[in-house]
Amino acid sequence: MTEPTISQLQPMPDDWQRALAVVAHPDDLEYGCAAAIAAWTDAGREVSYVLATRGEAGIDTLDPARCGPLREREQRASAAVVGVSEVAFLDHADGVIEYGPALRRDIAAAIRRHRPELVITLNHRDTWGGTAWNTPDHVAVGRATLDAAGDAGNRWIFPELTEQGLQPWDGVRWVAVAGSASPTHAVDATPGLERAVRSLLEHRTYIEALTDENPETYARTLLTGFAEETGKRFGNRPAVAFEVFPR
Repeated sequence: MTEPTISQLQPMPDDWQRALAVVAHPDDLEYGCAAAIAAWTDAGREVSYVLATRGEAGIDTLDPARCGPLREREQRASAAVVGVSEVAFLDHADGVIEYGPALRRDIAAAIRRHRPELVITLNHRDTWGGTAWNTPDHVAVGRATLDAAGDAGNRWIFPELTEQGLQPWDGVRWVAVAGSASPTHAVDATPGLERAVRSLLEHRTYIEALTDENPETYARTLLTGFAEETGKRFGNRPAVAFEVFPR
């Protein structure tokens, strides 16, 4: 019996200079996406992060008032490992982010402010691969980011942003969704994989609350496994996959 052909992923577009990553929580980008970001910043591209929350509800043993500032510090340190210096927080409430105009407006404002050609977000669908239920925060932020990429270019949607000096930006050419079960493109993870591991390790408090496994073993095993599995569809090179929506 003939083995099924594995559909191959295409290389990510590379004719861009600025990217904006928009996700719900600290650590969302580090679970598989950071190796691509490291490769991009190495190439001289600008990448900025916007997080909807500070992850204050993410650790059961820590009160949100203590957890939020701690996770913010870990996220800033994590971003620095892969060459990202600009990290902003929208201060939506962790765990109960609501999809709607307020969230779209905040993300559209960030897009107008940063004027990226590439926008990155996380899986906006109900499940991870059809088997594990996604969180409402990921769904809301991912979907709002896809919508805000268009909102940012329309002066008649959220006109108050123009009044605040944020001129429309219709220059988003792609939205790339990490963690999608239907990826279309990939980035070679080899150059950035070691820094991706170190970047995830900056979320040490979160990892230690999540698992009893040694944090470095946990991070290295997880990220290497993701990259190698994706690489089966990308010339057998470790890779980070994205579902890319052209605009």
